[in-house]
Amino acid sequence: MLTRALALALPITMITGFPPAPDIAPAHPASATVPASLPSVEVVGTFAAYRPGSTAITYDPAVVPAGATAKLSITRTGYGTDVAVTLTGLTAGRMYGAHLHVGACAADPEAAGPHYQNHRDPVTPSVNPVYANPGNEVWLDFTTDAAGSATATVSHGWDFRADAPPHALVLHAEHTHTAPGEAGKAGARVACLTVPSR
Repeated sequence: MLTRALALALPITMITGFPPAPDIAPAHPASATVPASLPSVEVVGTFAAYRPGSTAITYDPAVVPAGATAKLSITRTGYGTDVAVTLTGLTAGRMYGAHLHVGACAADPEAAGPHYQNHRDPVTPSVNPVYANPGNEVWLDFTTDAAGSATATVSHGWDFRADAPPHALVLHAEHTHTAPGEAGKAGARVACLTVPSR
Protein backbone atom coordinates (compact mmCIF):
# COMPACT_ATOMS: atom_id res chain seq x y z
CA MET A 1 0.00 0.00 0.00
CA LEU A 2 2.87 2.37 0.85
CA THR A 3 4.56 1.57 -2.47
CA ARG A 4 1.35 2.37 -4.34
CA ALA A 5 0.96 5.66 -2.46
CA LEU A 6 4.57 6.67 -3.25
CA ALA A 7 4.13 5.83 -6.90
CA LEU A 8 1.06 8.05 -7.11
CA ALA A 9 2.92 10.89 -5.42
CA LEU A 10 6.02 10.75 -7.68
CA PRO A 11 6.14 13.08 -10.68
CA ILE A 12 5.70 11.48 -14.08
CA THR A 13 9.31 12.40 -14.94
CA MET A 14 10.65 10.09 -12.24
CA ILE A 15 8.43 7.17 -13.25
CA THR A 16 8.97 7.25 -17.02
CA GLY A 17 12.21 9.16 -17.35
CA PHE A 18 10.47 11.66 -19.70
CA PRO A 19 8.71 14.91 -18.86
CA PRO A 20 5.01 15.16 -19.66
CA ALA A 21 4.23 16.26 -23.21
CA PRO A 22 3.71 20.01 -23.48
CA ASP A 23 0.26 21.31 -24.27
CA ILE A 24 0.69 22.42 -27.91
CA ALA A 25 -2.08 24.20 -29.76
CA PRO A 26 -2.84 22.87 -33.23
CA ALA A 27 -1.03 24.61 -36.09
CA HIS A 28 -4.37 25.74 -37.52
CA PRO A 29 -7.24 26.42 -35.11
CA ALA A 30 -10.44 24.66 -36.01
CA SER A 31 -11.96 27.97 -37.16
CA ALA A 32 -9.07 28.81 -39.52
CA THR A 33 -9.41 28.18 -43.25
CA VAL A 34 -6.40 26.40 -44.74
CA PRO A 35 -6.07 26.96 -48.50
CA ALA A 36 -6.14 23.80 -50.60
CA SER A 37 -3.37 25.15 -52.81
CA LEU A 38 -1.25 28.22 -53.25
CA PRO A 39 -2.12 30.94 -55.79
CA SER A 40 -1.91 30.14 -59.49
CA VAL A 41 -1.48 32.04 -62.75
CA GLU A 42 -3.52 31.36 -65.85
CA VAL A 43 -3.19 33.06 -69.22
CA VAL A 44 -5.20 32.48 -72.38
CA GLY A 45 -4.22 33.82 -75.78
CA THR A 46 -5.22 33.68 -79.44
CA PHE A 47 -2.21 33.71 -81.74
CA ALA A 48 -1.94 36.50 -84.32
CA ALA A 49 0.75 38.51 -86.06
CA TYR A 50 2.70 40.81 -83.74
CA ARG A 51 1.13 44.08 -82.65
CA PRO A 52 2.28 46.19 -79.68
CA GLY A 53 0.72 44.77 -76.53
CA SER A 54 0.07 41.34 -78.09
CA THR A 55 -0.29 38.48 -75.62
CA ALA A 56 0.01 35.66 -78.17
CA ILE A 57 2.19 36.02 -81.28
CA THR A 58 2.69 33.67 -84.21
CA TYR A 59 6.05 34.00 -85.95
CA ASP A 60 5.27 31.27 -88.50
CA PRO A 61 1.57 31.09 -89.49
CA ALA A 62 2.20 27.89 -91.48
CA VAL A 63 3.10 26.13 -88.21
CA VAL A 64 0.99 28.17 -85.74
CA PRO A 65 -1.93 29.59 -87.73
CA ALA A 66 -3.56 32.87 -86.73
CA GLY A 67 -6.56 32.01 -84.58
CA ALA A 68 -4.87 29.07 -82.81
CA THR A 69 -5.24 29.29 -79.04
CA ALA A 70 -3.22 28.44 -75.94
CA LYS A 71 -4.18 28.26 -72.28
CA LEU A 72 -1.28 28.08 -69.83
CA SER A 73 -1.74 27.36 -66.11
CA ILE A 74 1.00 27.62 -63.50
CA THR A 75 0.02 26.33 -60.06
CA ARG A 76 2.08 26.35 -56.88
CA THR A 77 1.12 23.23 -54.98
CA GLY A 78 2.98 23.62 -51.70
CA TYR A 79 5.26 20.80 -52.87
CA GLY A 80 6.46 22.54 -56.03
CA THR A 81 4.93 23.73 -59.28
CA ASP A 82 2.51 22.24 -61.80
CA VAL A 83 2.47 23.65 -65.34
CA ALA A 84 -0.16 22.75 -67.96
CA VAL A 85 -0.88 23.96 -71.47
CA THR A 86 -3.88 23.30 -73.72
CA LEU A 87 -3.68 24.25 -77.39
CA THR A 88 -6.14 24.29 -80.29
CA GLY A 89 -6.02 25.22 -83.97
CA LEU A 90 -2.42 24.17 -84.63
CA THR A 91 -1.16 22.10 -87.56
CA ALA A 92 -2.59 18.58 -87.26
CA GLY A 93 -0.34 15.64 -86.42
CA ARG A 94 2.75 17.77 -85.85
CA MET A 95 5.43 17.68 -83.14
CA TYR A 96 6.20 20.90 -81.28
CA GLY A 97 8.69 21.85 -78.62
CA ALA A 98 7.49 24.14 -75.84
CA HIS A 99 9.37 25.73 -72.94
CA LEU A 100 9.02 28.53 -70.44
CA HIS A 101 11.43 31.40 -71.18
CA VAL A 102 12.76 34.24 -69.04
CA GLY A 103 11.74 37.19 -71.26
CA ALA A 104 8.41 38.45 -72.54
CA CYS A 105 7.20 38.02 -76.11
CA ALA A 106 7.96 40.73 -78.66
CA ALA A 107 8.26 41.27 -82.41
CA ASP A 108 11.66 39.54 -82.38
CA PRO A 109 11.31 35.86 -81.39
CA GLU A 110 14.69 36.03 -79.60
CA ALA A 111 13.34 38.69 -77.18
CA ALA A 112 11.96 35.93 -74.94
CA GLY A 113 15.55 35.06 -74.05
CA PRO A 114 16.74 31.65 -72.84
CA HIS A 115 14.80 28.91 -71.11
CA TYR A 116 13.87 29.40 -67.48
CA GLN A 117 16.18 27.20 -65.36
CA ASN A 118 15.81 26.31 -61.71
CA HIS A 119 19.62 26.11 -61.46
CA ARG A 120 21.07 28.56 -63.95
CA ASP A 121 23.78 27.47 -66.34
CA PRO A 122 26.73 29.90 -66.01
CA VAL A 123 27.27 29.47 -69.77
CA THR A 124 24.89 31.07 -72.30
CA PRO A 125 23.41 29.71 -74.46
CA SER A 126 22.82 26.68 -72.30
CA VAL A 127 23.30 23.43 -74.25
CA ASN A 128 24.82 21.38 -71.43
CA PRO A 129 22.43 18.56 -70.46
CA VAL A 130 23.42 19.05 -66.82
CA TYR A 131 21.38 22.30 -66.96
CA ALA A 132 19.35 21.99 -70.17
CA ASN A 133 17.13 19.08 -69.18
CA PRO A 134 13.44 18.55 -68.35
CA GLY A 135 14.15 18.35 -64.59
CA ASN A 136 15.82 21.78 -64.45
CA GLU A 137 13.69 23.49 -67.10
CA VAL A 138 9.99 23.43 -67.99
CA TRP A 139 9.56 21.32 -71.13
CA LEU A 140 6.02 20.90 -72.46
CA ASP A 141 6.68 19.16 -75.79
CA PHE A 142 3.59 17.77 -77.51
CA THR A 143 2.22 16.29 -80.74
CA THR A 144 -1.10 17.60 -82.01
CA ASP A 145 -4.01 15.32 -82.82
CA ALA A 146 -5.97 15.20 -86.10
CA ALA A 147 -7.83 18.37 -85.09
CA GLY A 148 -4.62 20.29 -84.27
CA SER A 149 -5.20 20.16 -80.51
CA ALA A 150 -2.91 19.04 -77.70
CA THR A 151 -2.32 19.18 -73.98
CA ALA A 152 0.90 18.87 -72.01
CA THR A 153 1.60 18.91 -68.28
CA VAL A 154 4.67 18.78 -66.07
CA SER A 155 5.29 18.88 -62.31
CA HIS A 156 8.44 20.01 -60.55
CA GLY A 157 9.47 19.86 -56.91
CA TRP A 158 10.57 23.51 -57.01
CA ASP A 159 8.93 26.89 -57.49
CA PHE A 160 9.90 29.80 -59.70
CA ARG A 161 12.16 32.48 -58.25
CA ALA A 162 10.11 35.50 -57.17
CA ASP A 163 12.78 37.91 -58.43
CA ALA A 164 13.03 36.31 -61.89
CA PRO A 165 10.01 34.18 -62.88
CA PRO A 166 9.39 33.01 -66.44
CA HIS A 167 7.65 35.54 -68.69
CA ALA A 168 6.80 33.51 -71.80
CA LEU A 169 5.78 30.17 -73.20
CA VAL A 170 7.61 29.68 -76.50
CA LEU A 171 6.50 27.12 -79.07
CA HIS A 172 9.26 25.63 -81.22
CA ALA A 173 9.28 23.87 -84.58
CA GLU A 174 10.70 20.58 -83.22
CA HIS A 175 10.65 18.39 -80.13
CA THR A 176 13.45 19.25 -77.69
CA HIS A 177 16.91 17.77 -78.27
CA THR A 178 18.85 16.22 -75.39
CA ALA A 179 22.34 15.41 -76.72
CA PRO A 180 25.37 17.34 -75.38
CA GLY A 181 26.00 20.49 -77.39
CA GLU A 182 22.37 20.73 -78.50
CA ALA A 183 20.46 19.98 -75.28
CA GLY A 184 17.41 22.20 -74.95
CA LYS A 185 17.35 23.22 -78.61
CA ALA A 186 14.07 22.67 -80.43
CA GLY A 187 14.34 24.45 -83.76
CA ALA A 188 12.87 27.79 -84.72
CA ARG A 189 10.67 29.79 -82.34
CA VAL A 190 7.29 29.66 -84.07
CA ALA A 191 5.01 31.32 -81.49
CA CYS A 192 5.06 32.99 -78.09
CA LEU A 193 2.55 33.49 -75.27
CA THR A 194 3.38 36.14 -72.68
CA VAL A 195 3.06 35.07 -69.02
CA PRO A 196 1.93 37.94 -66.78
CA SER A 197 3.93 38.90 -63.72
CA ARG A 198 2.81 36.98 -60.64
